[in-house]
Order: sequence, then C-alpha cells, then structure tokens
Amino acid sequence: MGLASRHNHPMPAKPAATPAKTLSAPQKALIKLGLVRDIDLALHLPLRYEDETRIVKLRDVREGDTAQIEATVTACEITMRPRRQLLVTVDDGSDTCVMRFFSFYPSHQKALAVGNRIRARGEVKGGFMGLTMMHPTFKAAGGNLAEALTPVYSTVAGLAQAYLRRAVITGLNHADLSETLPPGIPWPDPRGAWSLREALQFLHHPTPDVSLASLEDRSHPAWIRLKCEELLAQQLSQLTAKRERDLLRAPALKHKAQGLYGQLLKALPFGLTNAQQRVGREIAQDLARQVPMHRLLQGDVGAGKTVVAALAAMVAVDAGWQCALMAPTEILATQHFAKLVGWLEPLGVKVAWLIGSQKKKERAAMLAMIESGEAALVVGTHAVIQEHVKFKNLALAVIDEQHRFGVAQRLALRGKMQEGGMEPHMLMMTATPIPRTLAMSYYADLDVSVIDELPPGRTPIVTRVVSDHRRDEVVARIGAQLQQGRQVYWVCPLIEESEALDLTNATQTHADLSEALPGVMVGLLHSRMPVAEKKAVMDLFTAGQMGVLVSTTVIEVGVDVPNASLMVIEHAERFGLSQLHQLRGRVGRGAAASACVLLYGTPEGGRLSETARERLRAMVETNDGFEIARRDLEIRGPGEFLGARQSGAPLLRFADLETDSHLLDWARALAPQMLDQHPYLAERHIGRWLGGKSEYLKA
Repeated sequence: MGLASRHNHPMPAKPAATPAKTLSAPQKALIKLGLVRDIDLALHLPLRYEDETRIVKLRDVREGDTAQIEATVTACEITMRPRRQLLVTVDDGSDTCVMRFFSFYPSHQKALAVGNRIRARGEVKGGFMGLTMMHPTFKAAGGNLAEALTPVYSTVAGLAQAYLRRAVITGLNHADLSETLPPGIPWPDPRGAWSLREALQFLHHPTPDVSLASLEDRSHPAWIRLKCEELLAQQLSQLTAKRERDLLRAPALKHKAQGLYGQLLKALPFGLTNAQQRVGREIAQDLARQVPMHRLLQGDVGAGKTVVAALAAMVAVDAGWQCALMAPTEILATQHFAKLVGWLEPLGVKVAWLIGSQKKKERAAMLAMIESGEAALVVGTHAVIQEHVKFKNLALAVIDEQHRFGVAQRLALRGKMQEGGMEPHMLMMTATPIPRTLAMSYYADLDVSVIDELPPGRTPIVTRVVSDHRRDEVVARIGAQLQQGRQVYWVCPLIEESEALDLTNATQTHADLSEALPGVMVGLLHSRMPVAEKKAVMDLFTAGQMGVLVSTTVIEVGVDVPNASLMVIEHAERFGLSQLHQLRGRVGRGAAASACVLLYGTPEGGRLSETARERLRAMVETNDGFEIARRDLEIRGPGEFLGARQSGAPLLRFADLETDSHLLDWARALAPQMLDQHPYLAERHIGRWLGGKSEYLKA
C-alpha cells in the first residue's frame, strides 16, 4: 500500500528512520499526532486561521473583533489589584487600548517599555477602562505583513505552533501530490476541480480575500476537492477488501426446505413477519454460494433477529456443518442459549455453550462436544474464540451486537475454521440501526439486510421526560404498576458514588426503593457482581418473583421479560441516544401498555446542555430505531457509532455524511471503475490517504 510514500523525501522536522532514543520531544509529539509521512503532514489541515495580513486602526475595531494594530506604548505598570498583572497602555493615533497580562516576565516589560513602538494582535473588548486586549501576541513594529492567513493547527503538549507550521510546510513541499484520479472524470461539483496540490496549498495558507465562512463550513472549492479525495479513498479501500474476500472460498450450504429449517419454522409458536422472511431468503442465498457471506443484519430492538440467526444455523447444520453464535455479555449469551435450546433440542440439535465463568468440568464437557462435532451449535461470549476451543467443522459464525467486538476478535472467530483455504460465512447482527449514509460509507464492504417491521403484538411504548424533583411521583407510579402484577426496571448510570459526577448510585437507589415499596422484592444488578449472583437475580426477575430490578446498563441488550411494563432511566441526560433506545426496548415486549420514564437531573442552578435536550426530545418524539439512529448520527457524528470499527477504520476527517452525500454517491460510482481500469492509481490513492489503516477493514 505504501506506493505514495516511495516518492517522499526525508524532512528535517520529521522523524525519519531515527532510533527512538534520539528523537526530540517535538518529533515524538508529531508521531503521537500520527504525522509520520510527508503526506500525513500535508493533510493535517488548520483548525482555524489568524489574519496577520493587515493593520487596522483602533477607531475602526468593533468589540469582539480580533485585530492587529501598530501603536506606541504610553504606559507600562505592574498592579496588584485584583491580582498581580501587567497593564500596558498603547496609542495608535486613533484611540488607546489597555493590554492586560496575568503571566509575564521581565522580558515582556523590556519589550513593552514606554516609547517603544509595537505590533500587537488579540481580541478587542470594551468596558469600564475603554478598549482592552487580554494576553495579545506582540512584537516590535515594522517588518513585512503576512501575505496569507496564518494557520492554527490542532496540536499536543510539547509541539509548538511555530514548529508544527514549519513541519507542515516541509511535508507539503516534499509529499508526492501527483494526480491519482483518472484523467477526464466528471466532478460531482464543478467547484472541486482544483488539483490536490492547489487545494492543500490554499487551505494551509488561504489568501486574505477568501470568505472565512466558506473555510469554516468547508464549502470552499479547495475543501470540495479534499472531501472527494477522502471519500474516494474510503470507497476504494472498502471495495478492495470486499473483492479480496470474494476471492476466498467457503462451504456452499444448500437450503433444504424439508430439513431442520422447515421443521424449526413449523415448531415456532409464532409466524415470521414479511421482513424476517425476506431477510431469511437473502441469507440462504448467500450461504448457498462458495464465497464467504459477510452480511450485517440490522433490526430494531425486538424485531426478531435471533430467530433469523437460528434459521441460518439450521441451513449449516442440515448441510453437516457447525455454527457459532458469539454475544458480548454473559447475560445475553445465556438468554440466546435458553431460547435456542428451547427451539432446537426438540428437533434433535445439540447446543453447547461457553462462557468465562463456567465450572472446569462443565467447560471440559462442552469443549469435547464441540471438537467431536456432537454440538452442532455453540453459543457463548468471547470464550468461544479462545485458543483451546476446537471446532470439528465450523461453517457459519454469527456475531450479535457486532459493534461491541474488536477487529481482532472477529478475525479470531473466522480463524476457527479448520478446513484449509476456507473461510466461515459471517452474519453480524446489530440492534443499532445504521443510517443509510453510514452504511454506504463505513459499511460499504458488507451486504446489509434490514428487518424493518416489528412482530405483531408489540405494544407501543409511551415515553415521558420527568425532572428528578418529581422522583416521588415516579415511585408512586411504580407502586401502581406492581399492584397490577407488572414488573419494573430502574436503570442507574453508575455503580459507585463518584465525586466528579455527583450521582445517586445504584446501591443507594436500591435501598431507597426497598424502603419506599415495603413487601416488594427489589433486586440489584451491576457489572461487578459475581456471575452466579447476577444469574440468580435475573432468574428471579424473569420468573416474575422480583417486582423491581435496579440495574446499571448490563441489561441494555437482549433481556426479554414480557411482564416488565415500566422502564425508569435515571440521569437519562448522561446516556447516548442509541443506548436510551436500547434500554427502552426492554419493555413493551408483552401485551400490557408500557412506558419509559426519562428522569433527568440538572446541574445546580444550571440547565441541561443542548445535546442532552436534543436526545431527550428525540426519545419522546419517535420510537423508530432508524429515525433515532439518524438523529444520533447528527448529534454525535459517526465516531461513536462505529464501535469496534474505530480500532482502525479511518473515520472521515473532512467529509460530513449529512451534507456531502452527493460526493459519497460520486465516490461509490467511481471506485469500481478505478479498480477495474486504473488499479495502479487506485492503489496509490489508498496508500496516500490510509497508509496501513485499510487492513482493518478486512475483518
């Protein structure tokens, strides 16, 4: 992939092949920022700009402007009130201004002595003392003015702007910026038709006549060019990964309508929705091919993904192969196991299970069943991918809540197939629906199936946002639900008291509710409890003996208790939108009308942040997981959405999926043409933009 770097020359400011011990602090800081190659420096674009191209008169400055002035010092004194500070008065002939410094050295006083003429730059404020500047930058007057806006880069400790600016200029001069886009391609936006070198030179040093707004909102032609390049690199990289995977081989698993698949369909106590049937067909078609399936199955909370996975497993078992299902938590793995055993053992299908807390004897028995092939289906947590787990003939791997697993874990599961040169089929499932633009960019290497309807009988959930001050009313409502024989979840964000976040901890809430609801069994569940204790609590709640379950977010995914009809989420403002939606999906699973109460606390005398308010508003306005996901993407950006894909997948730095979807469409159309007709250019383009990061996309 490193074709682009062949043309890179060493640069003084950049650590070349220098032993780590001899690197200077700024060179180490460059590496920490990921600025290793010349092209990395060239693509490290400014956060903002300072205008040092002109001098203005104080009389023409408006309050709040950042201005550069030339003036004579008329007074310079240290004052002790209200604290030690240096006050310097300057006069530029049109007005005076006081420059205020709270940290200063004798050299400051010397440079700012009365009578000296200086050039200063800073934000001008009005007030009781007239115009003031806090800690402006300054130097002796005279000398040439800058010809372009001065870039300000994001940096880390130990890396001064001046050093970083020099390093970027060196990188920009030495990087190979020759064209990697095929000649004569149509641009999605005629304004993007700058060369890469022109665009980068301009964005690092824009001319003073540029519209600052077009730089800030990234609508300037130079920005359009960079976004096109970045999106194209991402699409090329994803498509390359997909094509490489399509060259691999997997066992062709033929679907037998009369076999276990059909028997399971008949035995289920419910019928499949149209969406489940459609998705089932898509998966069966993939499994019948000799190319490894790489499909992402998304469906809202409660849409019935597990039964679709079970049907896919039956196709594999019917063909004489094994299937593994990996879930992120023991609670979820246990639920899957219980459900699958209930469905499959009557059909004569043996289900094994592996979790970290298993007793040695039970684990040994399970490992023997898996290795001999007696267990056709294996359900478990990360324990499934440990080295000593040997499958007889694994052909299908199902990963639930795939964003919770890292790239290495997914690769380890793929490596469990013993047959030489073959790969297992992979089905990844998520209850966090992925907005279309995200699916087209970050998941472009996957085939995506969507279960877009809920099974009949799911009751709509009413969501209410309630201030923490009305907590007593919420407890009274819980009492009313319990009298009707219903059960209640109460979710807390933290286990222990934290001084930084003054939150009511789960233990305290448990004690308070136990006191407020005499005669009711109130359980407590949190991640630090021993597994056996967690299981005992969940069993009591599932069996209906426990009225209220106080829990941290360990119940976020997969818990299924149809009798639970009320979900209270404490400090809801501290949760992400997708997480709130997942938690809400734990109720509304039975016939009873269900509700979700979002309790929010406000900082002392303060207000909720705009982000928190947007989240809570979205929860009240919609139950639709796809709409929730779209709004979540708007609020948070793609970073947090991608979970484990972040461990290497290049997050977009420049393009914005909301505003640049037309550029994404262009990149998607161009990528296959480039790979087919200009493979050398495509490889250089990926190497330039992604370096080694594209390897991660193959998982």
